[in-house]
Amino acid sequence: MNSFVIDAIARGGYLGIFVLMALENIFPPLPSEVIMGMGGHLVEQGQMAFWPLLIVGTIGTTAGNYFWYWIGAKWGYRWLEPFVNRWGRWLTVDMDEVDRASRLFRRYGEVIVFFFRFFPLMRTMISLPAGLAQMNVWRFLLFTFAGSAIWNAALILAGKWASGSLENFEQYAGYAVLAMLGVAFVAYIYRVITWRPKDCTGE
Repeated sequence: MNSFVIDAIARGGYLGIFVLMALENIFPPLPSEVIMGMGGHLVEQGQMAFWPLLIVGTIGTTAGNYFWYWIGAKWGYRWLEPFVNRWGRWLTVDMDEVDRASRLFRRYGEVIVFFFRFFPLMRTMISLPAGLAQMNVWRFLLFTFAGSAIWNAALILAGKWASGSLENFEQYAGYAVLAMLGVAFVAYIYRVITWRPKDCTGE
């Protein structure tokens, strides 16, 4: 069980990395820190190569972010607001958060798309206001890819270093993955239970 995620990533290969990184940015099943960190371990073990892993993982990240950009650009506020109001609890997103991100985006522009790739809570969320603001799609993809490549490279190198420096890395990593999944699950359930639309709070 401890090495289940590592084995799953190894068996899935580069395609598995692409799918996991895309899904992580649509509806996070695993944080990218785990996916690319485990990829770094596989690089150290000679089961993957650095550059293919970086490129495939970054393309997956960009594809997942484009999903939310496309939602914002295609449907806009008119469709998005009732959708978020209805399904926001399960998405753990409300329109107040979308509005705040949109205002932040309009103030600081494309630079946010690049730098917010390094912030776990906002790196996916920022893609939606980018679409709502009708940011040029090629500029969005470029800034997303560039920021994601830097972050993913750091994660791969960290996983590679940890794998080569720590004894019984897979055992410790397996426990760490299970702990992170447990924390993420509990946090998600708490968010779902406590989430209220802004207009229901009286704020």
